[in-house]
Amino acid sequence: MAYIFQDIAKKAASAGITPNDTATARDWFRNAAQGITSVSARRLVMGDRKNVVGGLTIESIGRMYMFFYDPKTKDKLPYYDNFPLIFPINFYSDGFLGINLHYLPPYARAQLMNALYETANNDKYDASTKLQISYRILNSSASFSGFKVCVKRYLHQHVQSLFLYVEPKNWDTALMLPTERFVKASKQDVFKEAF
Repeated sequence: MAYIFQDIAKKAASAGITPNDTATARDWFRNAAQGITSVSARRLVMGDRKNVVGGLTIESIGRMYMFFYDPKTKDKLPYYDNFPLIFPINFYSDGFLGINLHYLPPYARAQLMNALYETANNDKYDASTKLQISYRILNSSASFSGFKVCVKRYLHQHVQSLFLYVEPKNWDTALMLPTERFVKASKQDVFKEAF
């Protein structure tokens, strides 16, 4: 993952842009990520050892992660994302609930992320930064409209890789990278279902 984020960060520094500090900066990073046409999901997970974790805990709520997943009910699902980009929002004994941003088209992802930034516990965008979110908070606020299509339940036994922690300074880049791996439908078909 570092290979993509470091490249974009260098370009940003040359342009005098700091991650996450303004709406303009967020747009800059999102646009830079959208310019990338291909990403190796395996290389993302394997290439950034310092940000790989074995499992998620209650402390993971409000942080961003990527991982490989093979759903238990994949035969019954019309489609699914094999490489989710999530913010966990709740935990269960057998898994967790998360917002998988891949289920929204890029413009809607950006809108939801802008609203989610309002729940951040600080504006440092470092390891201490996380979103203060839960299903109840999301459901009760009009600013999070459209989030329900993104809410997915994940079972621990069907996680197929380690979890890649995405640092807050890289959220906007990760948001727009073409890392979704939809099975049984194209991303264009999935995006049509979002509205």
